[in-house]
Amino acid sequence: MPRQSSESSAMTDAENTENEETIEEAPAVEAEAAAEAPEETPAAEAAPAAPAGDDAEPEAALDPKDRRKRARSLSKGAARPQRSVEERTAERLERRRKKAVERRKWRVKSRERRRAASSGEGTPPAEKATTGSQRVLRGVVVSDKADKTITVRIDTARPHRTYGKIVRSSSTLHAHDESNDANAGDTVSVVESRPLSRTKRWRLVEVVERAR
Repeated sequence: MPRQSSESSAMTDAENTENEETIEEAPAVEAEAAAEAPEETPAAEAAPAAPAGDDAEPEAALDPKDRRKRARSLSKGAARPQRSVEERTAERLERRRKKAVERRKWRVKSRERRRAASSGEGTPPAEKATTGSQRVLRGVVVSDKADKTITVRIDTARPHRTYGKIVRSSSTLHAHDESNDANAGDTVSVVESRPLSRTKRWRLVEVVERAR
């Protein structure tokens, strides 16, 4: 029995010695790995820099608005000098004054265009009669089936108030024809009158042009 206990104690001492050697070797291995790591770090850092050429493709695929925005963000222009509140207020008032002048000119021109269009070529929508304030219109007879009544189509063409495009429209009215003189297709002139029936508020003046 004493011999076995001595053998077990000897084996325990040997195991402890091996463990100590392993513990001493571990820091040495870690130190060697740490010494080798800096040499590999530049290679690892160089790897992300490789797709620099790939970034150019998405940049080229950007739409023009994003490209202009990126160019503005990268531009390094000289900064404007700092201005006082009075200077900024004066500049703002000057800009507003110039815009007011431009608006006034545009309004005058648009008013002149409308006046020239209303008094220019073509039949205006409503002309003043030489006597009194009754309106005189010129149109084409589209129907003469009713007795002493004609249906007249009034075609109007006027420029749009904002865009200046010629806008054409038409409307129909009933006019009183006492002698049934006008026929379908004739160009006639009608004048305003008192209510003659439920729908007639106009009266035939003359037949300007007969239908062919």
